Amino acid sequence: PNITEVLGPFDLDPCSPINRPWPTAKKHFTIEDDGLIQPWEGRVWLNPPYGPETAKWLQKMSEHNNGIALIFARTETEMFHRWGWEKASAMLFLEGRLFFHTVDGTRAKNNAGGPSVLIAYGEANVEKLKVCGIKGQFVFLR
Repeated sequence: PNITEVLGPFDLDPCSPINRPWPTAKKHFTIEDDGLIQPWEGRVWLNPPYGPETAKWLQKMSEHNNGIALIFARTETEMFHRWGWEKASAMLFLEGRLFFHTVDGTRAKNNAGGPSVLIAYGEANVEKLKVCGIKGQFVFLR
């Protein structure tokens, strides 16, 4: 929750859990709404499903070009090259590993299991990442 608090406010979270412990944006789409097929408006917070589906979400985010995505920092993958390195405006590689929270709001016992990165699309989101104070390495791309 502290990441969205620092980087927000956001207009839309297209990957929100059905039962969420706190709001991440003004508007939320859940799996029941299928955020991939919905029109996106405003500034988007994107924490997509991890795995093979992540690429579809990053593609849509790159086309929307206004928001911040949180994904694993799998920098060698085709998805990361195509929708991250080639399309994003900036990235913040987070120091340490994140601890996610369950839908009841409790912090998971174990960390995420891999490194994470915040990916900015659009100029305003570059500035948010640059000055947010979240520990990590900021990389300006374009």
